[in-house]
Amino acid sequence: MESRIWKHPWVVAACNFALVMAIFSLSRVFYFVTHQADYPDVTGSHFWELFFGGMRFDLTALLYLNSIYLLLELFPLRIRQNERYQQVAQWFYWIPNSLAIIVNCIDMVYMQFTGRRTTMAFFTEFQNEGNLAHIFFTSMVQYWYVTLFAIAMIVLLVLLTRRNVETDDNRHPIIYYISETAILLVSIYFVVIGIRGGFGAFTRPITLSNALAYTNHPNETNIVLNTPFAIMRSSEGKVFPDLQYFSADKAEQIMSPLHPAQQGEMTQKNVVIIILESFSKEYTGHYTPFLDSLSAKALTFNLSLANGRKSIDAMPSILSSIPMLITPYILTPYSTNDVGSLASYLGAKGWQTAFFHGAPNGSMGFQAYARSCGFDAYYGKDEYNNNADYDGYWAIWDEPFLQFFGQTMTAMQQPFMTTVFTATSHHPFQVPKQYEGIFPEGTHPLHKCIGYTDNALRKFFDYAKQQPWYANTLFVLTADHTNVLTTPEYNNDKGRYEVPIIFFDPQMDETLRTKERHFPVAQVDILPSVLAYLGYDEPYFAFGEDVVMQDKAHPYVVNYNNPVFQIFSDSLLLQFDGKDVTAVYNFVNENNTNYENNVAMLSYLQATIQQYITRMKSNRLTWTKE
Repeated sequence: MESRIWKHPWVVAACNFALVMAIFSLSRVFYFVTHQADYPDVTGSHFWELFFGGMRFDLTALLYLNSIYLLLELFPLRIRQNERYQQVAQWFYWIPNSLAIIVNCIDMVYMQFTGRRTTMAFFTEFQNEGNLAHIFFTSMVQYWYVTLFAIAMIVLLVLLTRRNVETDDNRHPIIYYISETAILLVSIYFVVIGIRGGFGAFTRPITLSNALAYTNHPNETNIVLNTPFAIMRSSEGKVFPDLQYFSADKAEQIMSPLHPAQQGEMTQKNVVIIILESFSKEYTGHYTPFLDSLSAKALTFNLSLANGRKSIDAMPSILSSIPMLITPYILTPYSTNDVGSLASYLGAKGWQTAFFHGAPNGSMGFQAYARSCGFDAYYGKDEYNNNADYDGYWAIWDEPFLQFFGQTMTAMQQPFMTTVFTATSHHPFQVPKQYEGIFPEGTHPLHKCIGYTDNALRKFFDYAKQQPWYANTLFVLTADHTNVLTTPEYNNDKGRYEVPIIFFDPQMDETLRTKERHFPVAQVDILPSVLAYLGYDEPYFAFGEDVVMQDKAHPYVVNYNNPVFQIFSDSLLLQFDGKDVTAVYNFVNENNTNYENNVAMLSYLQATIQQYITRMKSNRLTWTKE
């Protein structure tokens, strides 16, 4: 009797499900051990809180993935005892779980660059990339220990799978079908509870934000969650929740993205926006000697922040003053909304406009966005037309492409507005052969690439200084996002967004350049600041504010640190999950505080969220009288 119970399909299925749960738990330990430096505040006891909290999300994801296998094992059919039937069932167990292990392990590498679990947005973001297989196999070698772990877990899955389902059942058919149907129905009941995270009319299925219940900091959700769960949950539901905190008029009073026209005549200056791939502020002063020297002669800020953690977050933030909140704008159904940009605003005034990115045309959706927001021309790898300078992975090496950028501008009619997006300072962290061993290796392979791009930038400015357009040009330099952070000073919820924002004009007034500015700035502030600097004489739409010509009217920066919203002042960071304030940090004094004395910060954050979602859904991202 004991032998028969041990071989019952329900018991076999339960054992196999417990096996894959154990593998995912082991993966969580492996991830934490190999990335412990990213979580300096996670103590041993807190890790076990995260560990056991994560099992709740493993349960949901794995019940989804194993639903067909469980149904095959539990459906009341005597054919279940057939050897061929069991072989089919095992493949429905092995294939989805092996894929889940692979995806989870891939994200152990990818998360260190994005700062968050991969979601469905990844597949849209990289749908036009033709080199992902090459990059994937390179990463398998570079991160060999993760590859070996994934292989070991899949081998463990196959070897420890229970296969010995009972082969003899002499129960009367009526008794057999009644008892087996009862087992199936009870199992379905508990599977539903597991998938939803609870049962009842007032229990909502668990989502990514539920991971916050176990964490002290939002980045710790990466330990709690697993990638299959993140992908599944991000593929369902609304892009934006319905968050209404104020009446429409009240929200507009607190935070309005509508900016009135300035009085006076516009300055006919060229505008050059340089977006540097992965130039975290942590790297300045160490691996960026040219950028440091340029900053000494330019307008910079004590606290400057990105509005997102990915390259596709940067373009709308910098060029259209549309931040990334919840989901990258380019990947939402609202990406076809009418939007303005520096290209469209200045293009309408006679500026010639062009966007440059050395990757294959169509990469990252940059070409489509550049066209949608009004650039006259796009220059990519196709227009560069020399594969000898291709890095073999992402794009043309930065040094030759920045020279191409400068030469193309020399042939353009002034005034012009251009943007270039560099590419070399990116995984798999290589530099041209002639530069191997030239730049400081630092503590991470990325650091030598930062040095290479900084030198390429120096050579670009050496060329630009000799051109007739240089003296009449405003250069704005920033990074798209941060990357691998190696020091405790930056490896936190503030440092993960700190990037340089630099305004350099060879003719900038010294008083304007050196004026103290005691407020945080962000990428979304670039557009209104450029327009204010030029004396733009039309009203426009922007979520940011002018930070060059005047003090910031609302001295805050808003961004999204999945799964919480963040707002910064000059000394405070407030985090908000859409319903409640989850934390307030004083990052100057390095302690926690209460938000009761910061109601204005919270109100501005809530109004920004409401304006963003409401205007996104109603296609009101351009200036209109209201």
